[in-house]
Amino acid sequence: MLNPARSGLRRLRVAAALLAPCVVLLFLSAAAVAEDPGRTSPVCWSADMLTSKPDDHRIHAAGRSALRAAPKRTPVAGQPLDPTLRLAIRRVDLPPGLKLVALTFDLCEQPHEIAGYQGAIVDYLRAERVKATFFAGGKWMLTHRDRTQQLMSDPLFEIGNHSWEHRNLRLLRGPALVSEIENTQVSYEQVREELGARQCLGFDGRRPAVQSSPARLSLFRFPFGACDDPSLEAVGQMGLKAIQWDVSSGDPWAGQTAERMTRGVLGGVKPGSIVLFHANGRGWHTAEAVRAIIPALKAKGYRFVTVTELLASGNPIYSRTCYDSRPGDTNRYDQVAQRLNGQAVRQKAKADSGGFRTEVHKQP
Repeated sequence: MLNPARSGLRRLRVAAALLAPCVVLLFLSAAAVAEDPGRTSPVCWSADMLTSKPDDHRIHAAGRSALRAAPKRTPVAGQPLDPTLRLAIRRVDLPPGLKLVALTFDLCEQPHEIAGYQGAIVDYLRAERVKATFFAGGKWMLTHRDRTQQLMSDPLFEIGNHSWEHRNLRLLRGPALVSEIENTQVSYEQVREELGARQCLGFDGRRPAVQSSPARLSLFRFPFGACDDPSLEAVGQMGLKAIQWDVSSGDPWAGQTAERMTRGVLGGVKPGSIVLFHANGRGWHTAEAVRAIIPALKAKGYRFVTVTELLASGNPIYSRTCYDSRPGDTNRYDQVAQRLNGQAVRQKAKADSGGFRTEVHKQP
């Protein structure tokens, strides 16, 4: 006769043997989640949140709300450039048959304003899987934190330093010069740290969004395209490569039509070119132009890469001076910068006195 106690014990042993693999799997699954919290995290942005909004491009002369202070933190250290390489890079000499081009978009912001974000350009780049480099001002990053995090998380794009408040570095010396460069570094690092704290997933839906961006910026673009020996030295000392361009779209001029812009860019691009556009509300007809320029360049056999990828593909062409199309042609912006600086001082005084009225600059 079967002993009930022994029979029950046998059934328990069989059940334990059957359940053991499930327990192990459950333990391993819990361990995997512990090691990779991102597995259960939501994505950072829905498709609708990434898409441009109707008023994103508008520029606001916003008085007190435009004023920002740079984060109080020490920037991530970079290796100073070799003194012989503290020059401006205009384009890259590529091996024969390699047709690469780097599209760049400036996101600059004056001290007294909150500039725009031309999301229609970014939407098109994403839809066409076109890589690009965005040179962003430090203050622009702070007034557009979410958009900055979206750009830094997108594997199609990279971000470069475009100074703190878009001042003409040819006119600055000492701490004022250093702070224009350094404040942008720490602004980027602060916004990136905030993205990491969100613990949300990036564009691939599998890894934290913050992992798509480097810990520090390594590229720099001079405001107004203007530099001199001391400013080049300051940029290089911080381990930043100064990136100019060899093809300018001329898009900050409101009279520049999309058709003229398209002809100029297509006529000027050659393998290894760096092309200048704006996406801060002052690329007046840029969104329309890139829709013509990009398909035309693809038809000619060009591939789009970031500036960093372009630099790694050939030999950079350096210049001892910064210029648009010929040496000395950006010197005229010295007076423009002085006028804008005076305007910023007056606007700040108005904001401090409470007599400032918000204005919106509309595109034509």
